[in-house]
Amino acid sequence: MSGASSLGAGSNGHPVPRQEQRMPRMFWRILITATAAGGAFLLTSILNEDDGNIWQWVASIVIGSAALIVQFLIDFGERFEKVDTRFNEILAATTLFSQVDGSVLRSDEVTRLVLGYTKVREQGGDIVQAFAEKELGRLAKMMEGLGSGSADCPGENHEWLIDITDCVKMTLDATSTSVDREFWTSGPAERYLAAQEKAIKRRGVEIRRLFIVRDPDEVTSELRALCESHRRRGIDARIAVRSLMQSNPRVSDFIVFDGELCHETKPDQENNPDSTLLSTEPDHIEDHITQFTELWAEAERQQTAPRVTSET
Repeated sequence: MSGASSLGAGSNGHPVPRQEQRMPRMFWRILITATAAGGAFLLTSILNEDDGNIWQWVASIVIGSAALIVQFLIDFGERFEKVDTRFNEILAATTLFSQVDGSVLRSDEVTRLVLGYTKVREQGGDIVQAFAEKELGRLAKMMEGLGSGSADCPGENHEWLIDITDCVKMTLDATSTSVDREFWTSGPAERYLAAQEKAIKRRGVEIRRLFIVRDPDEVTSELRALCESHRRRGIDARIAVRSLMQSNPRVSDFIVFDGELCHETKPDQENNPDSTLLSTEPDHIEDHITQFTELWAEAERQQTAPRVTSET
């Protein structure tokens, strides 16, 4: 353990401080001062053998006093620098918490985060501290991203998806393409759907989901069953076929929460989920609201068309 290198065990089993800790600063100051005075005394003895020893004592006292004063000045400078640094840290912390109190964020949660991290730093082992720092860095990166308009992470982030659904208050408009089709048979999907059902029943959230396929033959019985399972939870779920669309709207896998936050799943070259993007930029969100409106209108038109009805 890290403490073994700095503390030894005494006869009663209690830790013994390091040798450096047993040497008070004053002892070192006296030692340095005595050494400087003794050196001055010897030097003046050699240089002034015939002038008596009065100048030897004067020189040694002056140089010893100067050495002591210099040590105190150095120590004072170090202490002043530490006080100045500490004061700046306190000022920065005070400013930070003032900003938190004045923001829409809950200051008690921020305080819990700081206190929890401090406790981990004081009591946690090396790997626990490393993990806590990594998690704190990930949270800080996300907060900085959201503050600047967007945040992203590699792969799919199911926790973001579920947490935002727990926070939505009015509307949730989502598209589902082949990029996330396998997601609906996973464990996180059930938690996601449960969060949506709770949002509908408890907060009256209106949820619309559009399953988008390329051709009519992709509207399988499994996809119809999936769509129906969403409807049973209160979600307005529909299917749209791209090849039957009159217009040619852009298609991507995204969710718009309350018209304020856009969650996107970016595909890789093999059409698998590659990264997740959160955006709060108004132009970006408005663009996806328009995209969803056009796709939803196409789904409604296809639903009423005899050719598509027989297939869906």
